Amino acid sequence: MSAGSVALDRELASTRRLLWGDQVKDDVFRRWAQGFQFSPDEPSALIQLEGGPCAAIAPVQGFLLKILLSETPGHSFHDLTSEKCDSLLVRAVCTILSQCLAPKYNVAVYRKNEPDAETSGGNNVEGQSNTVCDTIEQFHRRIEVHPFQTLSEVESFYTRNIRILKDKYGVLLLLYSVILSKGISVVEAELSELSDPLIHSTYGYGSQGLINLMLTGRAVAHVWDHDQVVGGLRLRGIEQQNDIGFLTIMEHMQYCTVGSFYKNPKHPVWVLASDTHLTVLFSLERRLAAPETVGESAERIFRSFDPEGNNFIPSAALQDVLCAADLVSEPEYVELMRRKLDSENLGIILLSAFMDEFFPGCEHGAPDTFTIHHYNGLLRSNPGTRVLYRTGRAALLECPMRAASTDAMLTCLQTKWPSIDVVWDDGQSPSLN
Repeated sequence: MSAGSVALDRELASTRRLLWGDQVKDDVFRRWAQGFQFSPDEPSALIQLEGGPCAAIAPVQGFLLKILLSETPGHSFHDLTSEKCDSLLVRAVCTILSQCLAPKYNVAVYRKNEPDAETSGGNNVEGQSNTVCDTIEQFHRRIEVHPFQTLSEVESFYTRNIRILKDKYGVLLLLYSVILSKGISVVEAELSELSDPLIHSTYGYGSQGLINLMLTGRAVAHVWDHDQVVGGLRLRGIEQQNDIGFLTIMEHMQYCTVGSFYKNPKHPVWVLASDTHLTVLFSLERRLAAPETVGESAERIFRSFDPEGNNFIPSAALQDVLCAADLVSEPEYVELMRRKLDSENLGIILLSAFMDEFFPGCEHGAPDTFTIHHYNGLLRSNPGTRVLYRTGRAALLECPMRAASTDAMLTCLQTKWPSIDVVWDDGQSPSLN
C-alpha cells in the first residue's frame, strides 16, 4: 500500500490511535524516532538515545541475545562483525513478527522520495531521508507498507534494506509493522479491558500491553499465567512458556504477580523492568532456563506468604499455601498437617518442615552458582555513556537475602531467585533505570 492511499491512511489512523491516543506530544514522538544502532563498545548491544523506546529496543535485544546464545555458545561477544550483528538484528525482528501469527506480514517503510518512486519488487528502499520529521503527521505521510506472504521474504527484504531498521525511524517502523501485520482489530481485542494507548501520551513509556506484544505476540495487559477472572472480568495473561522471560521490580512492590511462564522461559534471557525502563539479563548457563519443578513452585508459593523472609509462615496460613500449591486442602487434612508441622504449638510452620513433608529430596533445577550479564541500552545509565554488557557472579544462598532498598537490581532478581546474591565484576550493581 502506498502513502496517500485511502486504505493505508485508514490503517495508519487506527494504528496511531492505538499507539499514541488522540494527542501526540512532539517531544514524545521525537524520543521514539530513532533507529536500531549498535554500540561502538559492544558490537551486539543496541543503543537507546532517550527514555521511552525501551519497550521496543529491549525485546529486540533480548531476542537477538537468545539467537546468539543458542547458535554460538561460548563465542566471544567482542569478535562479532558488523555483518553478523546486522544479521542477528534482522532475525530478532523477524522472530518478533513471527509471534504475531499473521496470515501475511506488512512491513512499514519510511520513504524519502515520492511514493511511486519504487516498488518492493524493484530497487532497494531507503530507510530514512535526511529530512527531519518533527511531527507524526509528517512521518505518516511518508509511510509505505510492503506485504509479504512468508517470513523468509521478510528476512530477505530487511537484509537487502537494513537501513530501514538502522536509520532514524527504525524503531517506530518495527512497531507499525508488528501492529499492521497482527491486525489492529486483533490487538484491540487483546487489550479489551484497557482504553489507554500503548505509548504513554505524557511520558512516552510503553505500556505492559506493548511489552507483552513485543515479547509474546499477544498484547495482553497482565503478566500472570493464563487468564484470571477478577470481579466478573476476564483479565488476560501469558498463555504459554515464552522464548525469553520477564521480571519486574513492581512485583516486589506488590503491584503485580509475574507468572511461571515469564519467570521460567525457554532460554536464559529475561527483560527486566523498573518503574520507568527496561533492560535485559542473560546467562550462558542453560540450566537457568529449566522449567520450574513442582517443589520449586511450592517453595516459591510458601515464600509468597513469608514476605519478611523469615523462612516460616503463620500456622493459620497453611490452608492458603496448600490451596495455592494445588495440594490437598480439605479442613480436616489441613488441621492434621498443622498439628504435625507445628508440633510444639508455636503458631508457625518452618519452610524446611513444609518441604520435608510434602517434597522430600526435592532438587533445584538451577545451579548454586552461575555467571550473569546485564544490558542497559540507555546511554546516560552507563558509566562514561559506554553501552557495555556488565558481568556478575551469582550465588543462590541457603536463606533468602534481604536486598537493600537502594539495590533495585538485586531486589528485582529476588522476585525469581529469593536467595540470590550477586557480586558484579566492576564492584557496582548496574542500573535498572
